[in-house]
Amino acid sequence: MRLFYLTLEQVKDIHRKTVEVSGGGSTEILDLGKLESVLIHIQNDDYYPSFEDKLTHLFFCVNKFHCFEDGNKRIAIALGAQFLLLNGYIFVVKRFIHEMENVSYHVASGDINKELLHEIITAVIYDDIDNEELKLKIFHAIGTNYMHLAE
Repeated sequence: MRLFYLTLEQVKDIHRKTVEVSGGGSTEILDLGKLESVLIHIQNDDYYPSFEDKLTHLFFCVNKFHCFEDGNKRIAIALGAQFLLLNGYIFVVKRFIHEMENVSYHVASGDINKELLHEIITAVIYDDIDNEELKLKIFHAIGTNYMHLAE
């Protein structure tokens, strides 16, 4: 299956529009080189053979690398949604945006690692997000930071 990839210009435009419609902030790009590297790297099938691998890497890196002054978590979701749309996953986009909102926060905080993110994204794509085993993994990943609240 031939995949379509986001260009740097598309990403800049998505970032600007997302910041404008989602509460504002700076539209400054802090590290264009890192951003461009991520966009190029996901096209390498040796490193990222599946669509899920590519989407996971895109989401994780945009979220964690702080290529933008503001909106890195929001942009990770927006770029992931656009990547899904470009490649015919129209039926997944709404679910992706909804499910990834909380996930994005926990990726940024370091609670959810790249391996678990891959499992979550795969579950979102294949509508298996209610999988009990996955829910437990997510609970254990994020729950340890909130255990003190129960005391």
